[in-house]
Amino acid sequence: MASTKQAATNNLTWVTKLWKWFGIAVLIGVLFLASIKIGIWGALPDTAELENPKTKLASEIYSSDNTVLGKMFYQEDRTNCDFSDIPPHLKNALIATEDARFYEHSGIDAKAFIRAVMRLGRDGGGSTITQQLALNLFQERADNFAFRIIQKIKEWFLAIEIEKRYTKDEIILMYFNTVPYGNSYGIKSASKRYFDKKTKDLKIEEAAVLVGMLKANTYYNPIRNPENATRRRNVVLNQMEKYNFLDGQACDSLKKITLKANHDFVDHNSGLATYFRSYLDQWMKDWTRKYEAETGVKYNIYDDGLKIYTTIDSKLQAFAEEAVYKHMAKLQQQFWNETKGRGRDPFYKEDERGDMVADPDYPARMIKSSQRYRDLKKAYGSKKDSINYHLNKPVKMSLFSWKGDIDTVLSPMDSLRYVKQILHTGFMSFEPQTGFIKAWVGGINHTHFQYDHVNKKSGRQVGSTFKPFVYARGLDDDKIQPCEVESTGPVTVEYGDGMQWSPQNSGKTASELTFYQGLQQSVNTITARIMKRLGPNSAEVVKQTAANMGIDDSKFEPYPSICLGTMDISVFEMVGAYGTFVNGGTFVEPIFVTRIEDKNGNVLEEFTPKRQEALRMQSAYIICKMLERVTMSGGTGARLRRNYNIPEDISIGGKTGTTQNNSDGWFMGITPNLVSGCWVGADERNVHFRSTALGQGANMALPIFGEFMQRIYANSQMNWGRGIFKAPDIEMTIDLNCANYVGGQNNSDAENSEGALNDKDLF
Repeated sequence: MASTKQAATNNLTWVTKLWKWFGIAVLIGVLFLASIKIGIWGALPDTAELENPKTKLASEIYSSDNTVLGKMFYQEDRTNCDFSDIPPHLKNALIATEDARFYEHSGIDAKAFIRAVMRLGRDGGGSTITQQLALNLFQERADNFAFRIIQKIKEWFLAIEIEKRYTKDEIILMYFNTVPYGNSYGIKSASKRYFDKKTKDLKIEEAAVLVGMLKANTYYNPIRNPENATRRRNVVLNQMEKYNFLDGQACDSLKKITLKANHDFVDHNSGLATYFRSYLDQWMKDWTRKYEAETGVKYNIYDDGLKIYTTIDSKLQAFAEEAVYKHMAKLQQQFWNETKGRGRDPFYKEDERGDMVADPDYPARMIKSSQRYRDLKKAYGSKKDSINYHLNKPVKMSLFSWKGDIDTVLSPMDSLRYVKQILHTGFMSFEPQTGFIKAWVGGINHTHFQYDHVNKKSGRQVGSTFKPFVYARGLDDDKIQPCEVESTGPVTVEYGDGMQWSPQNSGKTASELTFYQGLQQSVNTITARIMKRLGPNSAEVVKQTAANMGIDDSKFEPYPSICLGTMDISVFEMVGAYGTFVNGGTFVEPIFVTRIEDKNGNVLEEFTPKRQEALRMQSAYIICKMLERVTMSGGTGARLRRNYNIPEDISIGGKTGTTQNNSDGWFMGITPNLVSGCWVGADERNVHFRSTALGQGANMALPIFGEFMQRIYANSQMNWGRGIFKAPDIEMTIDLNCANYVGGQNNSDAENSEGALNDKDLF
C-alpha cells in the first residue's frame, strides 16, 4: 500500500516537474519571441519602412513613342509594374506553386509549416508568399542554422504586419516587384529579359516558366538550362491543374509546347541608342547634382527608379542604326580594298610642299597614347627593348569587324594598325520646329568604340557644309541674289591689317555661275566672293550668324577661310543650325529629354528648348530652295535622288562636305519636318581615303542619310520627311525666278563633288 502511494507521489512529482518544465519552456519561448520583437536580435523594420519599402529601382529611359530604350542600374536591374499588368494566370501560377491557401491565412500558414517540419521540407517549405515578401524586402539570408531560425521568426512578425497593412492583391504585386531573377529584379524585368515581352502579354506557359524559376534562378534558367526550365514549368502547370486553375486537357496541351525563350538581355552596350543612353547617363548625373543644389532633394539615377522621357523615336532610331550598319560595312570594305590595292597602310602626312606622302612612323607615335603603352612604361621605365618586346608580342584579343567580333592572337602594335583603319560615324536627326532629337547614333559599335561622335564636345572639320551659313548672311545683308551671275575665277579677299586670302577651286567649273549654282556645285571661289562682299569683317559677321544658329563661336578663327569650313564643329551643332533654315529663320535648340518623373509619377522637371531669331524668314526659305538644288542634277548631292527611293512630290535638300585630304566626309540633309546630319571618318585625320571619289562626303556620308530617308518613305504610316518647303507669308524682296533676272540663268549641268570630280564617274 505504501509503495503504491509512493509510486503515485512520484508520478505526481514527475507530472508537476513536466508541467513546470513546459511552463519554463513556454516562458523562455515567449521571452525569446519578445526579445526578437523588441529588437534584441536585430531591429525589425518599423511601420514606415513596411509602408514604404526601400528597394533599388532602375531608372527607365522612354522613347517618345513610349518604348523603353533602356535602363540605368548599377548592380540590380529592378523595375516595378502595376497590378493591372499582372495577368490572372501569372498570379494563379504563383499561388498554386508557392502558397495554395494564400487567401485563407493572415501571413502564416500553420498547416503548411507543420507539414514542412514533419516532412523535413521534402514536400516544400512552409513559407507563405507574405513571408517570402518579408525576406525579399528586408532581410539578407542568414549564414547558419541558428541565425536562420531567428530570421524565420522575424519573417513571421513581418508577415503579420504586412498582412495588417496591405490587401492580398497589394502583397502579390509587391512580391512580383521584389522577387530576384539573377541580377534582374521584379517580374517586369524578367518578362522583358527572358521573353522580350510586357508582363501583361505573358502566355500561361511563359508565366509558369518565370514562377518556376523562383525555386532556383540559375538551375531553371530558360536560356542556360532549357531542359531543366521545361521540367520545372510542367511542375508549375501540374500545380495549377491540382488547384483547379487549369483543366486537365489544357494542362496536357501546355506541357507539350516547346519552350521558346526570347532572350533580350540589354546591357549598356547593346539594344537601341547605346551612344545616346551613355550620353544621357552622364547628363542625368549632372542633372541630379543641379536638382539637389536647387531643391535640396538628392536622387540616385541607379537606385531611385526615375522615369526619363526622351524625344527619341524608337522607329527612327532603328532606321538610323540600320542605315549606319548597311553603309559603314560597305564603306569599310571599300577602304580595305583601296589599302590592299596600294599595298601599304593608309597612314599619311603632308610633306613640305603640302603633298600627301606615306607616314610609316604613325603607328609608333599612336601607340604611345594607349593605356597598354603607359602600363609598360610604368613597369619598365626607360627599358625600350622590354617595352618594344611586349608591344610586338602576340596576345589573345577580340577585334571588331562588320562580320562579327574576331577572336585572334595579335601583337598590340598590329592591333593598333588594324583598329586605326576602322572608319567611324556620327548621325543625328531632329524635328526643327520642336527641337526634339529623334535619332542619335554616336558610332558604329559601343562595345568596342565608346567615343560619341555626335555630342557637342566631339568636333570635326566641317568643310563645305558650312557654306550655307555664308550664303545666309549674304542674303540677310542683301549682298547677293540667288539668280545673280558671278565669276568663278580667282578672287582675293582682304581682311585684318592688309592681309589677303585667295582660295582655289578643285576640278573644272564653268567660268560663270549663279549663286544658286555656286552652292549647288560647292564652288569655293563663289563662296569667297560672298565673303568679299560682306567686307573686311566678313569672318566676324559670319561668326555672328553661326553663333545665333547655335554654333559655339569660340571655334572660329578671325580669317575669311572659315567660309570653307576650316573649323571643327560637332554633328549636334550642325544639325541644330541647319534646322534654322527649315524653321523660318528661328533657331530652336535641339533637346533630348522632355520630362523627368520620380518612381511615383511625380514630375520633377519638364524641359523646353531655347529659341532665337537668327535669320530673316525669306533668307531661311531661299537657303532651303538652294539646298534643294544640291540634290538635283548638277549638284554635289545628286546621287541622293538618283540612288534612293525619294518621292518626287516632296521637298528634300542637302549639302555635302569634304575636308582636306578626304579626312572628313559630311552630309547635311533637310526636309520640311526632319533635319539630319552625318559625319564619317577615321579617328585620326592621318588615316583617310587616297581617292577623292571614295573619300568625298557624297560617298562617305550621304548614303547614310539616303538609307535613313528611304526607310522612312517606305513606311506609309510615317509623316516624317514629307511635304514641301513653304514660302513665308510675307512680301519677298528677293527674286527667286531666275528667268526674271537680267541675263537669265546659266544652266550648266556639270555634276561634280566639291568641285573636284564628275559625279557620274563615282562608285
